[in-house]
Amino acid sequence: MNDSLTDPPAYCREIEAYLCRKNDGHLVRIVGPAFEQVCGWAAKGVPLKVACRGIDRYFERYYAKGPRRRPVRVEFCDADVLDVFDEWRRAVGVAASPDAAEAGLQARHGSLPAHLERVVARLTTLRAGDVRSLDAIIDELIRELDAARSRAKGLRGDARQAFVERLRDLDDHLIDVAREGCSAETVQELRVEADRELLPFRARMPEEAYAQSRNACVNRLVRERLRLPVIAFE
Repeated sequence: MNDSLTDPPAYCREIEAYLCRKNDGHLVRIVGPAFEQVCGWAAKGVPLKVACRGIDRYFERYYAKGPRRRPVRVEFCDADVLDVFDEWRRAVGVAASPDAAEAGLQARHGSLPAHLERVVARLTTLRAGDVRSLDAIIDELIRELDAARSRAKGLRGDARQAFVERLRDLDDHLIDVAREGCSAETVQELRVEADRELLPFRARMPEEAYAQSRNACVNRLVRERLRLPVIAFE
C-alpha cells in the first residue's frame, strides 16, 4: 500500500480498494460527496495506513453488533478515521494542519480501572502467543498492573497523578524493550515507513522536532507490528 497524499484520486482508489476487501469483495464506489470526504482526509495529511485503521475501527464496532446486513460505505467511517488520525498526531508529536484543527477531536478513554483491565487482557493474550522474546517483561507488567487494578478506582489527586506517570514509564519501558529486540533491518524499514507517514508535515517542522516525531513514529510502528497495548493513560 503506497501513500498517495499528493494524488487525491490515487488516494481515493486505495481507500476504495481497501473498503472493498473489508466488505468481502463488494465494491462501494467512492464518488460525489464521499470522494470529497476522502480527498479531505488526504488534504489533512491522513496517512493511508492511519485511514485504514480508522476503517478497521468502524468495522470492529459494526461486527460487534451482530451479523452485517449491508456493505459499509466510507462515509460511515469518517469519525473513526479522524479519531485515529488525531491519536496518531498526538503519538508522533505533529501539529494539526489548519483545516484539521477545527475538528477539535478529543481522545476517548474509559475509567482507569477499565483501562487497566483492557491492558492486562491484551498482555495476557500476547503472553499466550507465538512471540517469546517479550515474555519476561510481559509477565512483570501483568503482575504489577493486575495488582494495581483493585486500588486504581480509589486513587485521587497526587496519588492518581503519580500512578498515571508510572503507567507512562511502564509504556516507555515496554516499547524500549520491544524495539531493542527488533533487527537493524526491521528498524530501518520502520524508519522509512515513518518518513513516509510524516512527509506531509516535514516542511513545517524544525529538524529537532522532526527527529523526535520520527522516533515516536517508529515506536508506534513497533507497537503496531507486535500488537502491544498502550499502557499509558491520558
